Amino acid sequence: MTNKQKGIMFILISAFSFALMNLFVQLAGDINPIQKSFFRNLISFLFAASILLKDRDFSFQKRNLKYLILRSALGTIGILCNYYALGHLLLSDASMLNKLSPFVVLICSYIFLKEKMNGIQVFSIIVAFIGSLFIIRPGFSLTDMLPALVGLAGAIAAGGAYTTVRYLGLRGERGPFIVFFFSAFSCIAVLPYIILNFEPMTLKQLGMLLLAGLAASGGQFGVTYAYKYAPASDISIYDYTQVIFAAVLGFVVFGQVPDGMSIVGYVLICGVSVLMYLYNMGYLKIRKEKTHHEQD
Repeated sequence: MTNKQKGIMFILISAFSFALMNLFVQLAGDINPIQKSFFRNLISFLFAASILLKDRDFSFQKRNLKYLILRSALGTIGILCNYYALGHLLLSDASMLNKLSPFVVLICSYIFLKEKMNGIQVFSIIVAFIGSLFIIRPGFSLTDMLPALVGLAGAIAAGGAYTTVRYLGLRGERGPFIVFFFSAFSCIAVLPYIILNFEPMTLKQLGMLLLAGLAASGGQFGVTYAYKYAPASDISIYDYTQVIFAAVLGFVVFGQVPDGMSIVGYVLICGVSVLMYLYNMGYLKIRKEKTHHEQD
């Protein structure tokens, strides 16, 4: 399996895991968003710590410390902004803003990592974005401007965090430690607020948040390894499969059936994802070469 294939596989795992996380967060009911984010990161911290403890290796490269802090700070801001947006915007609007982060990854990777994009990759990103509009159909109003701006800031922060993950991977930092450092940083950052404003939870709510944290761990490990194995320009398009996974989970758990416009969006996203996969694997180039050979 090539590094590109590994990157695609891990970004799909990440997308499915984050779709599960959103499902469990929704099932947890009306709880303070910061408290939800704390439990999400706490489980990720314990999961990553168990892996490092098993290997008896908590070491890291000191030259990467500032980038670990940058990744953690951006990731924490992204999570808090996203949860704030979810608490003050329509779910469709907040989801729309969240789907902007892959674009930020591409832009940041192009600027800071010098990872270039070709025509097919740019075309695929544009089509995927159009597909997400069919599904989400955002409808911002002036009264939602502040939450929308906060959600946009969260998407930008998340995109910057994923770019930093990619850079850390290129510098040889281990995936489990990146997740461990980020989760610990995030928990410590919000702990004072949780102590002062803790909201009692039912056993069911606690269980849902623990499951959300477990799913988030899968998402964090997935995205960490994905950007370690492949550049953003090759794999970020597959992050949109989270929309497909969310639709399936919504149907199974809540009986939600997508309408016609949503189905159009699914077709666009799936179609362009297949196009990108064929291109990344070199199949389209091979077909083109065969066609020229046959014409000769």
